[in-house]
Amino acid sequence: MTSRERVMTSLRFETPDRLPKDLGGMRSSGISAFAYPKLVAALGLRPRRPRVYDTWQMLALPEPDVLDALGVDVVTVHGGVTNAYDQSELWREYDFGGRLPALVRDPAGFAVAPDGTILQGPVRMPPHSHVFDEEHAGQPLVLDGPLPQPDLREIREALAKRETTDEDVRAMTAVCRRARESSPRAVFLDYWPAIPGMSLGGHGGIGVFPILCLTEPDYVKELHQIEIEHTLRNLSRLLPEIAPYIDVLMTAADDWGMQSGLLASPETYRELFKPYYRQVNDLSHRLAPQVKTFMHNCGAIYDLLDDIADSGFDVLNPVQWSAGERSPAEWKRRAGRRLAFWGGGVNSQVTLPRGREADVEAEVKAVVPVLASGGGYVFCNIHNILAEIAPQNVTALYRAADETG
Repeated sequence: MTSRERVMTSLRFETPDRLPKDLGGMRSSGISAFAYPKLVAALGLRPRRPRVYDTWQMLALPEPDVLDALGVDVVTVHGGVTNAYDQSELWREYDFGGRLPALVRDPAGFAVAPDGTILQGPVRMPPHSHVFDEEHAGQPLVLDGPLPQPDLREIREALAKRETTDEDVRAMTAVCRRARESSPRAVFLDYWPAIPGMSLGGHGGIGVFPILCLTEPDYVKELHQIEIEHTLRNLSRLLPEIAPYIDVLMTAADDWGMQSGLLASPETYRELFKPYYRQVNDLSHRLAPQVKTFMHNCGAIYDLLDDIADSGFDVLNPVQWSAGERSPAEWKRRAGRRLAFWGGGVNSQVTLPRGREADVEAEVKAVVPVLASGGGYVFCNIHNILAEIAPQNVTALYRAADETG
């Protein structure tokens, strides 16, 4: 099988020739730009500056020789950036205050404060930090007075300025077409203009918006209808053109889970989110029946698995079975053949950062056969490989995946 055939066979709940694997297919299955050079060295590959394509999470874009060394079956298209073919002309040198010799799209977007803090618009990366952040993660919990309710007319006007243009369609189609022609790997479209803006951490932030869902459900319905109409218009223009060149399509990115349970009830999801997600997925399947729709949703979301499947998603990531009190086997049984899993390969909060190579290998060999049973599975870590992760644990992660079949 080619890598693309391997991924798509598994996502159809058929048996591939071996376990399909991902690294960096999307921005929650990647690797820190700080960890990437160490991984490159551990693989015995030539040194290089990491291409930091997500400068908030500080994620490196894995190059084809790294994908080859790890047996990875997926490439990404993130806006106009891809790792399916060389785009050297897009990248410029930047060293992040002397901490990380790297390549970025726009070095002028950064500044360095006297204490070494690197500034990027409203977000900052202090010395010894490995990601950008802002106060209260940009979502202060302010409960004095009425909850914030953005003016719906202003939202309509803002979205109207972000309509997908003919130029957008041509540019995205050109990148996706060349990605398909340049690589035998499955093409994952990670970021694009038509992804819905709605999320549980939406207007006002994760501490406020779930409360607004309870107190002002009619307002939230109107807000989501505005956002989803914008999404459907863009989807209708773009997807017919790019569909022949992509395999997996991100149609939602949200975080409904805490470490122990849900941030909002299943009833809130069913009433205020599910009908709108269903519209996006139904249109995607109608315009591109061969393309699989993908949802990212962190945390202990076991109790939402049925509803996520009912929303029309084909694939769920990051499969954080380590959150909550449910085992990988319970997740797999609950999802059945309705929802494929992408991730979940190892406990990323305990085993991967704190364990030895043998610990990583043992957990992968215990978990992956369960998640991969009957197909419907693509292997990778639970979320991104962080800066502090030892390279030998990363190589152990992928070596163990190979050894599971």
